[in-house]
Amino acid sequence: MVPGEQGQVLTTRRCAVLGSPIEHSLSPAIHTAAYAYLGLDWTYGRYEVVGDDLPDFVEELDDSWRGLSCTMPLKRAIVPFGRPDDIVTLLGVGNTLVFDGHPSDRATTRVRNTDVLGLEAALRHAGAAGSESALVVGNGATARSALAAVARLGVRRLSVLARDCRKTEVLADLGERLGVAVDHVSFGSAVPSCDIALSTVPAEAQLHVAEAVASSAPVIFDAVYDPWPTPLARAVAEAGTGVLLNGLDLLAWQALYQVELFTDRTVPVSVLLDAAHAALARRA
Repeated sequence: MVPGEQGQVLTTRRCAVLGSPIEHSLSPAIHTAAYAYLGLDWTYGRYEVVGDDLPDFVEELDDSWRGLSCTMPLKRAIVPFGRPDDIVTLLGVGNTLVFDGHPSDRATTRVRNTDVLGLEAALRHAGAAGSESALVVGNGATARSALAAVARLGVRRLSVLARDCRKTEVLADLGERLGVAVDHVSFGSAVPSCDIALSTVPAEAQLHVAEAVASSAPVIFDAVYDPWPTPLARAVAEAGTGVLLNGLDLLAWQALYQVELFTDRTVPVSVLLDAAHAALARRA
């Protein structure tokens, strides 16, 4: 059950990550490291929650709770639970609930999407600010966040390397709203050169395009971090060119924004990256 029973003296603040499956989430290690750095006596747990369970879960929370990180399959389900910002409204997905009042009061709860902000920050930190063109491998939900992130960097032309051109039409509609021209590139076609290349597909789906994607851009992002290295990561290493980011970079940067939302304070991203790498090593 949810911590924080009626009448309990509240001596700490609580946060947690929700989703399914959730057992292997690195978020508790990352957030706990942030709270320790800030000298906060806060706790951060994990709970197995699916969409149908979310209303009851939130309703049972007490005033000790400050926020929730939400992963799959809850990113669409959390949108009605508070006041969304422009990114959440645009994409129809969020990953963070911030409780400025009682958790059950949707009028005082903020819904945010730190995935977009985190990817933007990671790419900006890698030198991709001011980029004009990008390539995205895959056209699912993660590709939508990738499109939103690179648009914030200045990208105005984006190629989508994917098998199903019909799904790319959804990205093209989003691109039109963001001022980004989106075109489809079929598997087996020549991969265009660009400023940023982003893979949003599993490792096994990279096999036939890894070399082409690795040589397409000076900054490359691979959403996968476990198992590692992926075919794309090996291709980048063999090419010896380009800056390579992976899913741990995104995880740390998006968590940084969550920590700021929850605590109104910030920490060096290196603290979160170190915690993520250490937790992944322990798991291995």
